[in-house]
Amino acid sequence: MQEDKNINKPLKRKRHILLRIDSWIDSSLWTAGFRLVDLWEEVTIFSRKFHVEGWKKHLINLTGNALTLGAAGSVLLLTLAMPAFEETKKDWRYRGDFAVTFLDRYGNTIGHRGIIHEDSVPIDELPDHFIKAVLATEDRRFFEHFGIDFIGLARAMSENARAGGVVQGGSTLTQQLAKNLFLTNERSLERKVKEAFLALWLEANMSKKEILSLYLDRAYMGGGTFGAAAASQFYFGKNLSDVTLAESAMLAGLFKAPAKYAPHANLPAARARANQVLSNLVQGGLMTEGQVIGARRNPATVIDRAEVKTPDYFLDWAFDEVQKLSASGKFKDHTVVVRTTVDTGLQSVAEQSMESSLREYGEGYRVKQGAMVMIENGGAVRAMVGGRDYGESQFNRATNALRQPGSSFKVYTYAATMEKGYKPETLISDAPVTWRGWSPQNYGRSYAGKVTLETALAKSYNTVPVRLAKDVLGTKVIVDTAKAMGVMTPLREDKTIPLGTSEVTVLDQATGYAVFPADGMQSRRHGIEQVLDYEGNVLYDFERDEPPARRVLSEEANSKMNRMLVTIPVNGTARRGALDNGIVSGGKTGTSQSYRDAWYVGFTGNYTTAVWFGNDDFSPMNNMTGGALPAMTFKRLMDYAHQGMELRPIPGIQNPLPSGSRPEPAAGSANVASATENMPVFVRPRSLSTEATRIIRDMSKRFKDAPALSLSVQKVAGIDTPSTSTKEQN
Repeated sequence: MQEDKNINKPLKRKRHILLRIDSWIDSSLWTAGFRLVDLWEEVTIFSRKFHVEGWKKHLINLTGNALTLGAAGSVLLLTLAMPAFEETKKDWRYRGDFAVTFLDRYGNTIGHRGIIHEDSVPIDELPDHFIKAVLATEDRRFFEHFGIDFIGLARAMSENARAGGVVQGGSTLTQQLAKNLFLTNERSLERKVKEAFLALWLEANMSKKEILSLYLDRAYMGGGTFGAAAASQFYFGKNLSDVTLAESAMLAGLFKAPAKYAPHANLPAARARANQVLSNLVQGGLMTEGQVIGARRNPATVIDRAEVKTPDYFLDWAFDEVQKLSASGKFKDHTVVVRTTVDTGLQSVAEQSMESSLREYGEGYRVKQGAMVMIENGGAVRAMVGGRDYGESQFNRATNALRQPGSSFKVYTYAATMEKGYKPETLISDAPVTWRGWSPQNYGRSYAGKVTLETALAKSYNTVPVRLAKDVLGTKVIVDTAKAMGVMTPLREDKTIPLGTSEVTVLDQATGYAVFPADGMQSRRHGIEQVLDYEGNVLYDFERDEPPARRVLSEEANSKMNRMLVTIPVNGTARRGALDNGIVSGGKTGTSQSYRDAWYVGFTGNYTTAVWFGNDDFSPMNNMTGGALPAMTFKRLMDYAHQGMELRPIPGIQNPLPSGSRPEPAAGSANVASATENMPVFVRPRSLSTEATRIIRDMSKRFKDAPALSLSVQKVAGIDTPSTSTKEQN
């Protein structure tokens, strides 16, 4: 018994401890609950002091909702701006120490790129009246706002509403710099959001003087000049620190529209704009009327120059190519002379063709922009138009704009099909098709039944390439074919790729189509023939330093494609693109959804040209297809380009220039070649005799192989340019 009692004592002690713990927990919980109730009551009593009724209650509710929506909106805007902030991670201040003088294919100087740091003038050394003229015109409250000027924005909105149109902009100078450094000229809400956030970022990371200096140094000022210092040298032949008030006003007027107000091209417009700048100085309280009256009475005069037409879009692209070549180790020098592939004659006609088309038909079709690239057989880019007006927008739509190619992308599907052994006369069903829940329809929502592949391509039926992708190829084969032919933009391998829904550039399409006249070989597109130093030594030569073209399509498949493509200007969707004098050409039209993009890409044995029309804000055009304005613009340029030149045959096509007008294919014929097989060949009259042609070619070879001339550097318009001496190098 005694032992049992001793055993139970520890058990009783444990129970006692557990009971105490349980009691403590219960007591603590009850006390905490009681105190929470007391606290809640105290908070309730305290909050009653802030209780409002009537209009005050509604005001507080509105304020609270505004703060909530504002916070949510700020998060959303910041999310949209994040991609733009990625650009700030790069060394965006670095402009490269390249100083490049560009020559055309014939050796004529056509422009300069790169920053000559000596041309930049410190802000403290600039005339006070020049700074005032810029700020009075571009941003009067520059030193007062933090990157976004809400007061100036309200004033601009008021002026625009009063005028019934856009007469005054609300962007600050910092916002304009953010756009120039990081963004494009695309007119969209997304871009404005990015611009606003980047302006705030610039204000937080740079002083006002640094922002102003960078703005004056980077802006395009017309005449192929960048920066106010270079513009002062170009227009007035003097340093920026020496300009007068009248000259300052003229320079300040260029920031808005350099192409429109460039004084060497339109002096009356430039002087009228300068007079407006002087009025801005008076209205902004920066100068009095008495101080500007002298400049009004004696407006600035400029150096007498013929209007300089430089292929600026091409030069921007070529400058990027120079930097890529240098980065890849092709050469080390950064002060170089570059012989390009551009043909200034073809370039001028390309620009005129684009502008003429937009001026004549732009309003009716509701289209404002276009781009074009011409490549000669062999890969040399002879002309490039990146937009309607370089002065208004330096964004190169030929190389940087990603747009849906529509049906012009179908050639890659058909090319891959020809590689599989199919023929142009192979029959296929043009009927409703469903693939992975997607049912594409033809334009016009009708179907032709059994058709040949040639007819399907010429009539641009949508169901056929989708059926080929579904049953024969798969999307990966189509993408791989496009990449092999020269499309460098990343492509999506989704089910809609056969109809051209993955975006590409105009340069991509010109490169890809140039494979067809090259007999299935790589087109090797390039804009640079040679890079030389200022002593005339060849640092880089395209033919010498680049690998030879490799085959991307078999001769048989390429021949089949050409036989089909040359029917499209004859009895397909590109009749308006048929060339004069019966010159045989091939090509394909393309139109994206809702008429946002219209394309025509075509070729002869000599040239390949890609043409695109659309709007920067992706707004739909007025029912414009690739067979309309793009095909017509293609014809204008290509008709000019083929005047008096020896025609090269298109591989697989017997006669590049049939007798008379180009005939329709014979009934039941498989291709144009068979339709014209028995026709006599028309020989275009030679512009030069065979012997004269041989002599000129021999002279050209001798000049190319001759020892280089020594070059010295001289200063022209503030830019280093080469000048040849009379002595040959030893």
